[in-house]
Amino acid sequence: MIRSELDVLLDKVQDPALRADLRSQIDRLKQRRSFGLVFEQHIPERVRLPQHPIRERSQVVSRDDDASPTFEVILIDDGVATLVQVRDADGTYVHRSEQELVGQERAPVDSLVVISDFGEPVLPGFRHLGAVERGGDRPYHVVIKGENHHALEALRFTHAGKVDCIYIDPPYNSGARDWKYNNDYVDANDAYRHSKWLAFMERRLKLAKELLNPDDSVLIATIDEREHLRLGLLLEQMFPGARIQMVSSVVSSQASVRDDAFARCNEFIFFVMVGDASPSKSSDDMLNEGLSSTKSQLWFQYVRTGKGNLRKDRKGMFFPILADPASGRIVEVGESIGLNVDRSEVPVPKGLIALWPETSDGSEGRWRTGPEVARARARKGLLRLARSGKKSSGWSAMSVNAGTERRINSGEIAVDGHDATGGAILREVVGSDIRNPKTVWNRTSHNAGWHGSKLLASLLPGRAFPYPKSLYAVEDTIRFFVANKPDALVLDFFSGSGTTAHAVARLNRQDGGRRQSIMVTNNEVSVEEAADLRKRGLRPGDSEWEALGIFEHITRPRMTASITGKTPDGAPIAGDYKFADEFPMADGFEENIAFLELRYLDADDIDLGQAFDDMAPLLWLRAGGQGPIAQHVDDADGPLPYVWTDRYGILFDEDRWRGFVSGRPDSATTAFIVTYSPTVFAGIAAELPTSVDTVRLYDTYLSMFLPERGRA
Repeated sequence: MIRSELDVLLDKVQDPALRADLRSQIDRLKQRRSFGLVFEQHIPERVRLPQHPIRERSQVVSRDDDASPTFEVILIDDGVATLVQVRDADGTYVHRSEQELVGQERAPVDSLVVISDFGEPVLPGFRHLGAVERGGDRPYHVVIKGENHHALEALRFTHAGKVDCIYIDPPYNSGARDWKYNNDYVDANDAYRHSKWLAFMERRLKLAKELLNPDDSVLIATIDEREHLRLGLLLEQMFPGARIQMVSSVVSSQASVRDDAFARCNEFIFFVMVGDASPSKSSDDMLNEGLSSTKSQLWFQYVRTGKGNLRKDRKGMFFPILADPASGRIVEVGESIGLNVDRSEVPVPKGLIALWPETSDGSEGRWRTGPEVARARARKGLLRLARSGKKSSGWSAMSVNAGTERRINSGEIAVDGHDATGGAILREVVGSDIRNPKTVWNRTSHNAGWHGSKLLASLLPGRAFPYPKSLYAVEDTIRFFVANKPDALVLDFFSGSGTTAHAVARLNRQDGGRRQSIMVTNNEVSVEEAADLRKRGLRPGDSEWEALGIFEHITRPRMTASITGKTPDGAPIAGDYKFADEFPMADGFEENIAFLELRYLDADDIDLGQAFDDMAPLLWLRAGGQGPIAQHVDDADGPLPYVWTDRYGILFDEDRWRGFVSGRPDSATTAFIVTYSPTVFAGIAAELPTSVDTVRLYDTYLSMFLPERGRA
């Protein structure tokens, strides 16, 4: 094998870990595109994990210092960690020889926080934080508090290939310090701003792609003018087999006025349609608000217009239509004539007129179809004559097009008899799904100020969240892909205030559906709030700090309020929902919702069954997120040999498998079997119906996140 100069230089790096990292980055650079969307994919992304337990060999930073270098924990004794520096504050590795010179440090464990590079293995779990239950046996909506990249990794275990619709409203990268990369807010002066945003998005979209149903699903992403071109290219590269369309949607008729620039009133919505996914038809074209659903054009001039409209441009499309001049009824469609034949030579029966295709200047044109199609349409009344003062005969030929014919055949357009000319009387069926939505949307219900910010203020008086989406805009957007899927699963991993879950609840109320949503949001505070909290001597993790985070201050209370119909103070929510379904907001919804917190687990604890409390919600989600979460102890805290709910079961003691198998409710479709032995697992699984999804614990989980730990 030919070795490059870089290979020779890498051999001189003494630290094996550093050498491996360098080789990995160089290999990635070698694979970079020289065409299409090119960006700095190698820019590292690191995240602080305040919920991650600190153990020996953990990489940590100072909890109070945003510019802290990175340390490795080499010993923990009586709440104090012994540390050695492994990276500078800018992420540069410290060589082993330099580590010896710097020496070791000691710090209280509670003054540190784990930091992780994306790509490093983590073992995600969930802690159940509570629920709101008003929906009986309906599946639960789920809101996950945590870092969305790691939450998506967890969902690979629970929902790979199961998601019907992903709706995301990611950071718009405005330069206004509204999102973080490597624990730092990204501003307009950052030279790598666009590359950071693209790397940030690519990592999450790769995971999201694994969750989509490959046969029929959609990914929807909203964005504004600052990144829509880059996002479009990124989506094309990541979903090469999908159909992608972009819609321009008006979100504020008032618009954002800017000096020396057009006033911006819209944003863009990308639809990535996977497999057989396509938008459902609707009586609303999303552009012409207030117009009747019967405004689409059904009849067209039969003479060809535009480019290629002359007789000489297409053989076989120059022929006479013979008709009664008094009634305008078509009697016969003649044969096409060759270019060398003068139309005056074609005989016309007495009492009839011949209509020939002519352009607006009187030149010989051509019809839109050949004579066979014309005859078939004429027999059905779909080719007819209409009065015209511009033609010497007093008549012009009108025809439906192929699209109108399809709509007639599907029942979207009814034929209510025929008129005096023999032409069909067409009527669009009111209330049926009769048209495709247009690619420009203009709806007063999509105004983000009135139906985003002000609606949120009704739910959470005295609390504010920047730029929430209009509830009805999100509702309309996802309806096009889940209207015919009453059990659809909708995911939003940039969920912010929780508008998507709220919209899914409204869709369920409108048609009795049992759709389920999974929301992921962090618990960050704004840059202004963070500065104020630090001045008061507070830090992330303190109760006062955490209480002002997005999840605790906005998302969780917003979803609780929307379902219960009461504000956080217990007062009935004032006002009514509008548009598609009008009713008092104080009525709430007959829905269930569970709140989970992302946790970081230890492989040995999992193997020994000591992390079950943080595994239990994960298993519940994999089984469909319906009914209670199965526990491993009884009411007296005694260990259970096995447990069943209506939806799933867990066998903890493999020796008790007979009772486990015989005790399965007919409604249960998932079985988790705890055993180290693949042979025992196969034997027990064989005793269960083939329709039951059997999962081996904890090796199926460990082999997904730590492949070297799996025991196949």
